[in-house]
Amino acid sequence: MSHHETIVKPFSDVHRMGNSILATLLHDPTVEGLDVALYMDGSASMEDEYGPRGVLAKLAPVKNLVEPQMRWMLEYLATKDRDGILRVAYWATGDGSQIELIGDLDGAQAQNYKFPGPKFYGKATVLLPVLRDYVAHIRNEVTKGARRGLAVLITDSQLHDGADVRAYSTQVAKEIQAGRLPRINFIFVGVGDQIDEEQMEEISHDEYPGVGHLWCHRVADRMEEMAELVAVLVDETMTVAAGGTIYDDRGKVLKVYEARLPAVLEFDIPADCKSFTLEVAGNRYTQPIPEEHEEEHEGEEEGDHDEEPPASPEPRSGRHRH
Repeated sequence: MSHHETIVKPFSDVHRMGNSILATLLHDPTVEGLDVALYMDGSASMEDEYGPRGVLAKLAPVKNLVEPQMRWMLEYLATKDRDGILRVAYWATGDGSQIELIGDLDGAQAQNYKFPGPKFYGKATVLLPVLRDYVAHIRNEVTKGARRGLAVLITDSQLHDGADVRAYSTQVAKEIQAGRLPRINFIFVGVGDQIDEEQMEEISHDEYPGVGHLWCHRVADRMEEMAELVAVLVDETMTVAAGGTIYDDRGKVLKVYEARLPAVLEFDIPADCKSFTLEVAGNRYTQPIPEEHEEEHEGEEEGDHDEEPPASPEPRSGRHRH
């Protein structure tokens, strides 16, 4: 059998070694239909991090610390998104409440994008307009097939409207519970020593009836740590809490994952087993088992290996709170 006949999404790679199976997930099957957006702080306190622009950028020894992190996050988050295209914007621009939309960016082309900073650095850090922007965006995307939302927000400052953010989050949670909005998660990453972690914790600790937490946050000491912290936090937030179950082709349980579902599933099969089924979040995915001699070719055709996310190492530092 050829590669495309044997590999079924959400798997990207399946190897048989004797009576053992190694199956790699292309993405977490619980986040089918996920729509992701990335909002980067564009307030005045970030100006040094973006570095000089124009002619000065070529002359000055100061580098743009944000751009490589934005590229890394875009490439990684695109692997979670249903179509690999993210809404990307600067926020806290202008008077602090404005948003400068960068565009709908294709994660596969992440290394080609420039992120020089907003046209107008903001005079304050006002988050509520970002939440309104994303909710309006996800409402529109639901009509195109989105079934879950994730907004990643980066800041290096204390919020000027923490109370408004919490009040609006309550309204969003009510709409999720009522079925008027899909499940949404907000991931909040603070960078540097000017952020207010107590404020971030208050927002993240709020629980809502029938929804639980909407927010998670993490704090990075330096801009260079931002992307890897986002990756770790996304992985923690977006994995299935209920785990999953593997069945053989006769319906016998082969393995149960009680907690999170790992990226690589390892389990044993009966010698005559022709397929296995992964059941997760109420959905079942049946994967034919390749012959042992096929395994050298798995994952090397049709570009599937290009779709796997960049490595997300454990953070060197950072503090995480729900």
